[in-house]
Amino acid sequence: MNWNNKKNKQLINAILTLKTFDEAKRFLRDLMTEKEIEEFSKRLQTAEMLNAKISYSVIEQKTGMSSTTVARVSKWLNRKQSGYKIIINRLHHNNFVQARKKLS
Repeated sequence: MNWNNKKNKQLINAILTLKTFDEAKRFLRDLMTEKEIEEFSKRLQTAEMLNAKISYSVIEQKTGMSSTTVARVSKWLNRKQSGYKIIINRLHHNNFVQARKKLS
């Protein structure tokens, strides 16, 4: 995949300009079909479950993902420069910070 071509750079830059949950929701809804959004949400859920060391069979049952897709997500999750790990770490960090604010 050529991430440096003009069209791909434009897509990445467009994502980087999103500032709010509502903006991201509206952009993703315009960009993808409902099925695609559901698929990508399930892939992220799969990555989180794999990161938590949940078995493939449980993940397949809970998400409806095929064993092939679970294996593919696992492959990308366990790579040195995993985008999934960046997102999972940031989501969990943000959840921790928000929970601490509620306790203050």
